[in-house]
Amino acid sequence: MYLVTVFGNLLIILAISSDSNLHTPMYFFLSNLSLVDICFTSTTVPKMLVNIQTQSKVITYEGCITQIYFYTLFVVLDNLILTVMAYDRFVAICHPLHYMVIMKPRLCGLLVLVSWLLIVSLFYGTCLGVYFSSVATQNAHSTAIASVMYTVVTPMLNPFIYSLRNNDIKRALQRFLGGKLQRGEMFTFGGA
Repeated sequence: MYLVTVFGNLLIILAISSDSNLHTPMYFFLSNLSLVDICFTSTTVPKMLVNIQTQSKVITYEGCITQIYFYTLFVVLDNLILTVMAYDRFVAICHPLHYMVIMKPRLCGLLVLVSWLLIVSLFYGTCLGVYFSSVATQNAHSTAIASVMYTVVTPMLNPFIYSLRNNDIKRALQRFLGGKLQRGEMFTFGGA
């Protein structure tokens, strides 16, 4: 599931960046969402896979704080980019004739930059949260299942939900992969 998440989101980023027809605000935000999903999943899943393999649940205090910091950072960033994407679609639907005037490249960059700025404030929020939080007892099994659903399944499904049902993305992927296959740049599996 982790590999599907990383490769699916990476494929979306590559398809969008390689096709000039997709250099629009909607796809700009979509590629940022894919990047955030890769980062979000990569904050917890590799450590989880190591823990499963070694049958050890040990993490250092510094490692735990670092993981919590980046986990929270990418959760908030994911939500902010989804909000920006919702605003983009609102403008496209409610003001279609003014869309390109409203959603200028400068505004799109500013919206993404503002989203990436929940680093500085998140750093201080995380520090305060560590000092002011209390330990709560919860059912570990149900917490683990909920964590896996949110940290692995949702980012894995985002490329399918937001991209692969989109005809423009499908065409860009076909052109991107088709060009790579014709040049012989893709790996072949199974000895073929």
